[in-house]
Amino acid sequence: MGGLVAVNLRPNGFQSLLYGIGGAGRRMLERKAERVAARARLNSAGNGSIPEGIIVGPVVGKDVQVISTNPHSLLVHNGSPRHEIRPRRAGGKLRFVVNGRVVYARVVNHPGYKGNPFLTDALRDVR
Repeated sequence: MGGLVAVNLRPNGFQSLLYGIGGAGRRMLERKAERVAARARLNSAGNGSIPEGIIVGPVVGKDVQVISTNPHSLLVHNGSPRHEIRPRRAGGKLRFVVNGRVVYARVVNHPGYKGNPFLTDALRDVR
């Protein structure tokens, strides 16, 4: 269904120069990743529990990731085309509420979703 979404931050030239000198470049990169994560949480605020799952990943080499761990992140971030939704079990029915009334259906035509690229937008905004 969904999946994790992540953006990678790499040190710029200045940060790379400072990377080995007392870890100053690494600290600068980690602070930038925290700013990207905070902005991504704001950008995704209207998407349920997604903001709670946005974290700064571990530093690997000279890269750090900002990750959205919510299982629906990929669908929210990238969007989805029109598609049918069917019950998981053969012969089953979908159950949902419309205008306060419970409705049952064998199939629903989902109109699709354009997406909310909250992580890539946050990365662009923080630059």
